[in-house]
Amino acid sequence: MKVIGLIKVLNQEAFEVYRGQVSQTIAQYKGHVVFRGERKFMPWNELDIDLFDAFVEIAFPSREDAESWIKSPEYSALLSIRSKAMLLTLFGADQ
Repeated sequence: MKVIGLIKVLNQEAFEVYRGQVSQTIAQYKGHVVFRGERKFMPWNELDIDLFDAFVEIAFPSREDAESWIKSPEYSALLSIRSKAMLLTLFGADQ
């Protein structure tokens, strides 16, 4: 299971704090960050989504592991800093 996040950075300092802590929570639920990157161009936007600054690709062995991470107390503890740091669209996709 892949989890993809589209990120609009609101506060760079808070974003760095969040980014420095979130990987540990992912690892606790058997996941790992596959790729992080910045949006450089977007030739089509037919869904009319808001522009985003960056994205992340996270891999988990199963949907259950991904959902356990999302609902975990470890990740929930980061939600207050995340809300200062960014707007986030997160979705899962089969590999």
